[in-house]
Amino acid sequence: MPNRLAGELSPYLLQHAHNPVDWWPWGAPAFAEARASGRPIFLSVGYATCHWCHVMERESFEDPATADLLNRDFVPIKVDREERPDVDRVYMTFVQATTGSGGWPMSVWLTPDLQPFYGGTYYPPDGRQGRPSFRDVLREIARAWREDRPGILASAARIVDRLAAVGGGQDLGAALDPKWLDDTRAQFERAFDRRRGGFGDQPKFPRPSELLFLLREHARTGDAAPRDMVLQTLRAMALGGMRDHIGGGFHRYSVDGSWRVPHFEKMLYDQAQLVLAYLEGAQASGDPFFAQVAEDTLQYVGREMTGESGGFYSAEDADSTPPEPSGGGGARKAEGAFYLWTQDEIRRWLGEGSRAFELRYGVLANGNAPFDPHHEFEGKNILYTARSIAEIARETSLEPTAIAEHLIKGRVTLFGVRSQRPRPDLDDKVLTAWNGLMIAASARAGRVLDGGEMLAKPTRGEDPGVRHLTAAVRAAEFVQRLLWNPVSRTLQRRYRCGQAAIDGFAEDYACLIWGVLELFQATGEARWLRWALDLQARQDELFLDTTRGGWFSTTGGDPSVLVRAREQYDGAEPSAMSVSALNTLVLANLTGERAWRDRAARAIESVGSLLASQGRSVPLMAAALTTALAPSSQVVVVGPRRRDDTRALWRRAQRGLQPFTVMMPVEPGEEQQAMARLLPWVGAMRMVDGRATAYVCRDFVCQAPVTDPEGLP
Repeated sequence: MPNRLAGELSPYLLQHAHNPVDWWPWGAPAFAEARASGRPIFLSVGYATCHWCHVMERESFEDPATADLLNRDFVPIKVDREERPDVDRVYMTFVQATTGSGGWPMSVWLTPDLQPFYGGTYYPPDGRQGRPSFRDVLREIARAWREDRPGILASAARIVDRLAAVGGGQDLGAALDPKWLDDTRAQFERAFDRRRGGFGDQPKFPRPSELLFLLREHARTGDAAPRDMVLQTLRAMALGGMRDHIGGGFHRYSVDGSWRVPHFEKMLYDQAQLVLAYLEGAQASGDPFFAQVAEDTLQYVGREMTGESGGFYSAEDADSTPPEPSGGGGARKAEGAFYLWTQDEIRRWLGEGSRAFELRYGVLANGNAPFDPHHEFEGKNILYTARSIAEIARETSLEPTAIAEHLIKGRVTLFGVRSQRPRPDLDDKVLTAWNGLMIAASARAGRVLDGGEMLAKPTRGEDPGVRHLTAAVRAAEFVQRLLWNPVSRTLQRRYRCGQAAIDGFAEDYACLIWGVLELFQATGEARWLRWALDLQARQDELFLDTTRGGWFSTTGGDPSVLVRAREQYDGAEPSAMSVSALNTLVLANLTGERAWRDRAARAIESVGSLLASQGRSVPLMAAALTTALAPSSQVVVVGPRRRDDTRALWRRAQRGLQPFTVMMPVEPGEEQQAMARLLPWVGAMRMVDGRATAYVCRDFVCQAPVTDPEGLP
């Protein structure tokens, strides 16, 4: 019999709708039950594609004996962290502060007034490796609640006071200091893995905001060292097992230090940010390899993570049902089952081309995946780039062209074979913030990959830039139509099954503004700049911290969220503070209005002590500081959008890394007039002698107009 979660729309909550646990969704009825019964709350937080969430569900939440303990002594509440990041942040801060680490599934015990008093992450069903069993923890907390409730309540109240102090952020710091950037760069240089790329040892996470910061420091200073760290890291990630070499896209992270063994879920926010990093890597290096990785990733998103109406889906699961030799599916899901191969499978499907493929992707007879008692990797192969074409040629006596043909054919063949396997579950909710990131990536790709000249492989059919720009426009129109209320000027965070819900948080506004500003720069359509300005004004009304600068994460209007925090750290997802600082700098660079730059400066200053001492924890805010200190410029190309001379100028303008430059294609006529109402300085720009014309400006002071692409810097 289903529990209360059966009426929810969150894929994560629905996964638990048939547990014997008497789950409640987060909300007033659950809180009232806790107060009326005098029982503490057991809060379980996770997300639909979380592997260890699935493990804890199988081991504990589907176990009747464990469910009896939960139902008798607690009010069990489930929260989807992707729908309610505000709830997740409060209790994750508590868990990290009290245990020294965090992650999902997150398990927290609360008083009926929602104050946390004990917490952790995954608990095994039986005691192992010094960790208590989940049932033992439940029994001990229930005993403590019965015998020492006043002490627990007093401790919980003190904890909430400390959380409020942490969530409040820091006092306004000193004026913007370039030394903060020097210190942050030094921290990255000390942590850089010079042999394998990335930062630190293991596990290794793809935190693109680090790479975007280092590329901006390269652009600002001309120093090659930050760029070289980025390029080595991008190449290592793309060659390793964290990238899906058959279907494109990137897995969540690498559990080892060599980028070889992934945690197999695929998240939209990773794809979006990595596309941006690879596009900038291509511009910084001129190497088409990086542009091709971005293109392959975008193709994956377009094929597997895009809805019919244009919105981008959230994630694909790490787990799936293993294929059986007969082609049928087994009963129990396993991590990575969709992506793993035996040598026999590869030889059966690839025939004579198998040898080159095995050498290229590190395929071994007994499997190359490490033994892990929690997974079913034994005897299987994780594909990663093990040898170069030249090395394979020496080992096989095949010509490089023949090797390349075998590899292309092998990937196509295995893609077809894999498509017959049971797919990982798709989390098909549309989140505004993550869609904003993907709109930004797709719109940037529309500019950088226009014409396909930067790609390593020739394109067939539709121009890749046009394809990606179309995807960005469709997604933005989807969000504008279904998640934005133009009357109340409010965003909703989540759309699924025809319903929009959950008032947007600061990250939803910030990431969407990022995407819309990129879309304006790619299309030159005034409607996108107009919407970005309206969104930013509304974000400021709802979230701006007028005392210290920066933005709160929430409006403060929900009494069930105990702390109104200002999220500062840039993790797997960038913070709303950092994204907003960059957005307001772009608005300053477009409009020339000093107020936008001042707003960004106050946000950066408000985390000055972090930038001064722990810059690695706020890399995108460091990127905002780099941007604030660098000279800004504008490039405008005036001409009919589809004409060859206009496109030639536009493509030339995209070459090279220019992170401090705003770009605008301007269509003469009504579109230029509409843009000039928002940006008066663009109104007087004209085509010269009827030819498409580029204007290159520094702080709105323009050089002589250019009609020859070779005349652009």
